[in-house]
Amino acid sequence: MRGLVQGVGFRVAVARRAFGVAGWARNLRDGGVEVVLEGEPEAVARVEALVREGPRGARVDEVEADDEEPEGIDGFRVR
Repeated sequence: MRGLVQGVGFRVAVARRAFGVAGWARNLRDGGVEVVLEGEPEAVARVEALVREGPRGARVDEVEADDEEPEGIDGFRVR
């Protein structure tokens, strides 16, 4: 995602609300954040909605979403 998404607790906010969803979130060198989510479609959609809104202090200008094969991730991590 792009916008004001680094330095605002974005990755930690996603991790705290990723109940029932596995994956990870990491900062990118270009100022964006990359988030990978795995889980039941309803749970993933809930976390994706949070990602599109962002935590307080963030400004999400653009989100790119791709469906990929699950990696078999266990838990949620901030990278």
